[in-house]
Amino acid sequence: MGYISVRDLHKSYGQDEILKGIDLDINQGEVVSIIGASGGGKSTFLRCLIDLETIDKGEITLPEKNKMGMVFQSFNLFPHMTAAQNIMESLVVVDKMDKKEARKIAENLLEKVGLKEKADVYPKTLSGGQKQRVAIARALARNPEVLLFDEPTSALDPEMVNEVLNVIESLREENKNITMIIVSHEMNFVNKVSDRIFVFEKGKVKDIINNLENRKNY
Repeated sequence: MGYISVRDLHKSYGQDEILKGIDLDINQGEVVSIIGASGGGKSTFLRCLIDLETIDKGEITLPEKNKMGMVFQSFNLFPHMTAAQNIMESLVVVDKMDKKEARKIAENLLEKVGLKEKADVYPKTLSGGQKQRVAIARALARNPEVLLFDEPTSALDPEMVNEVLNVIESLREENKNITMIIVSHEMNFVNKVSDRIFVFEKGKVKDIINNLENRKNY
């Protein structure tokens, strides 16, 4: 059994069965990517892991939910809050942290993602790549053990994709203990950063790719 273990996971929306018996294990500190055609259940799988969806059948074993963070395709920043406030929110509201301490953490995280000068800027004035980097900083605020990325670059213009991928890659280099699960179509990045790749097809795990030679087929 892995650090994250999934057995016979099923999820349907009405009559539409999206996940049809997912079985997989992920080790602590591992970076895995999930690839496959649209509609194969990749995003639904991530949402089930972090309890944004209720599963119909199966078992998921993983760290406590408060040790997990998620970065969404569409950023999901609060528009009425500055970049720093978006990061501070969970620290102040959930963890009851002093605002000055939370602000310091927010500034440090913005510096980590290359946006220290944007601390007091509202999302509407940020580029897509900058919004996603703020979203990554927000996901890091509570020191998660597991980070989930749901198509983190698919809503970005091509020239902004690399700035986000570079941040993810630097996180991987800086913290070997953090576990990452990445849903992405950016195959060059997936091949570069992943320890393993899970191929989803029609709600099931079609293949698990462990070595670089096999990755050339995808």
